[in-house]
This record gives sequence, C-alpha cells and structure tokens, in this order.
Amino acid sequence: MIFNIFFKEESGQGMVEYGLILALTALIVVGALRSLGQNIVKPMYDMVKDVFP
Repeated sequence: MIFNIFFKEESGQGMVEYGLILALTALIVVGALRSLGQNIVKPMYDMVKDVFP
C-alpha cells in the first residue's frame, strides 16, 4: 500500500527531530530572557549610568 512507503521512509526524520529540539530550545531561551531580562539588564544599566554620569 502507498502508506507503507511513506511510513518506511525515515531519511529526513533526524533533521526534523533536530529542528524541533532547536525550536523548543529557542522558545525556552526567549521565554527566560523575557521574564528575567528586566532583572538582569536594569541593574547593569544603573551601574553603567552611575560610572558615566
């Protein structure tokens, strides 16, 4: 049957899995930076602002 041909073909499966892992990692990094970004960037900005008045 034609469906067996599609399900037996696994040559691109590894790349799809790597792509999904990369996309999930990117989403986690973006989410972490959005939630923690202000807590990290603001103190550094204030420190630089105090050094260069």
